[in-house]
Amino acid sequence: MSTNCKRRLMRDFKRLSTDPPGGISGSPSPNNIMVWNALIIGPADTPFEDGTFKLLLTFDDSYPNKPPTVKFLSRMFHPNVYANGELCLDILQNRWSPTYDVAAILTSIQSLLHDPNPNSPANAEAAQLYRENMKEYVRRVKATVEDSWLDPEEMDAVMAEDGDGDGGGAA
Repeated sequence: MSTNCKRRLMRDFKRLSTDPPGGISGSPSPNNIMVWNALIIGPADTPFEDGTFKLLLTFDDSYPNKPPTVKFLSRMFHPNVYANGELCLDILQNRWSPTYDVAAILTSIQSLLHDPNPNSPANAEAAQLYRENMKEYVRRVKATVEDSWLDPEEMDAVMAEDGDGDGGGAA
């Protein structure tokens, strides 16, 4: 791993540890500084409020000149999040700048929860509901917020118990 990359990731971690933005936390895996676990609390006054959304950030030696790969581990229903958890976010693609650090990336993602872009959808269904049926969009988002409170293992158990895969009890 390049010294520049490692030094930068250590600086990012120090900043995130000493002065974290509200509702955001993140840290490298204990045995690999190139893989980070992060948590974003859903912003107040949004359908995502009080959700605890887990993310995985994967860096390579080209950081900070190239962005990390960022993926939601928590199930997410959002116009700009693909079914596999990957994001459609301009600063992680064509608008990346080496001036962005981990705190800026996570803050941008938290902001995206507050203010989705339905005109650049990764999830067409979520984008359509956001534009045409806000009540149903909010209902679906609130379901993912409740799911975010469960550990992934608990979530798998609920889905298996439920039988129909929607987490809603009776099949």
